[in-house]
Amino acid sequence: MKIVILGTRGIPNNYSGFEQFAEFFSVFLVEQGHDVWVYNSHNHVFQEKKFRGVNIIHKFDPEYKVGTFGQFIYDFNCIIDSRKRSFDVILQLGYTSNTIWHRFLPKKPIIISNMDGLEWKRSKYSTVVRRFLKYAEKLAVKSSDYLISDSIGIQNYLLREYNVSSEFIAYGAELFNEPNREILKQYNVEEFKYNMLVARFEPENNLEMILDGVVLADKKNPFLVVGRHDSNKFGEYLKNKFKDAKNIRFVGGIFNLEYLNNLRYFSNLYFHGHSVGGTNPSLLEAMASKALIVAHNNEFSKSILEGDAFYFKNKEEVKIHIDTIDKNQNIGNIENCYAKINSKYRWEVINNKYLDLFIKSVKRDK
Repeated sequence: MKIVILGTRGIPNNYSGFEQFAEFFSVFLVEQGHDVWVYNSHNHVFQEKKFRGVNIIHKFDPEYKVGTFGQFIYDFNCIIDSRKRSFDVILQLGYTSNTIWHRFLPKKPIIISNMDGLEWKRSKYSTVVRRFLKYAEKLAVKSSDYLISDSIGIQNYLLREYNVSSEFIAYGAELFNEPNREILKQYNVEEFKYNMLVARFEPENNLEMILDGVVLADKKNPFLVVGRHDSNKFGEYLKNKFKDAKNIRFVGGIFNLEYLNNLRYFSNLYFHGHSVGGTNPSLLEAMASKALIVAHNNEFSKSILEGDAFYFKNKEEVKIHIDTIDKNQNIGNIENCYAKINSKYRWEVINNKYLDLFIKSVKRDK
């Protein structure tokens, strides 16, 4: 099959979850003998035409000049280009800025869309933007041949809201089993004597609630905040608010998986505050890194972690967990999460589920 991936800033990953998936999945498809293409922003750090056998198409992306609106122009440029490529399958990752152009999609390929999370619920958006995102979601349902939900919660929502079925395929993770204590020296922390979180700086990820709890806690172990805090006003607000909390360290974005996995593995507690969306990539990676997870109490996280994590819904509960939980006394929870990754969420499992859907969809189309 000739397959293209739309909706990301490109590969190799230098941004977030969908980019990570696009990198792993596209390389997997090439290894299976398929002709694979990925669209990259024109100013992506990787400027070659091939990445591990994957064909790269660079298209103009004015987001760096005009902000979020630039994503719409970038997606339009990618979709128009796809009309001349004779693809068999177009995989769209997300819908926020590409579905308004659905009428320009080529007619021949099968359109498969990963519906991401409930973007219109994100508190960072204005009422007008939220209405648009709800409309974009509806367009994605209408214009796609097949839908993918990366969580049972999203699958149930699509069935309830639009009366449409979708294929449940979660995000993936690689099992981590090669800890390297030397990496801790770069962050001036000791094994199992610090806590951490990894997240984008968005209100619905509950970073402020978590950090308020860190300040309240009697234990003042280092707390690493991993994410690009300089990327938006909310990040700057949090950094300024907690500037006097000496144990809170804003370390910026870390895209080296070896570093991230080691930091997760050697942490005492790993906080996951995401409350909107499907199967979150950083959560699965934490499970695969044998982190002890303290998650925001919501259906998306609980459907994956079940009884093998601790939960919080306010800063007081964050404080209590920091003061009372020891990783070494909860090995059973950690091993259970690790086993779930191995059986349900390994990249090999996830990639094959996507490929099976592609093969079935092409056969049905014929």
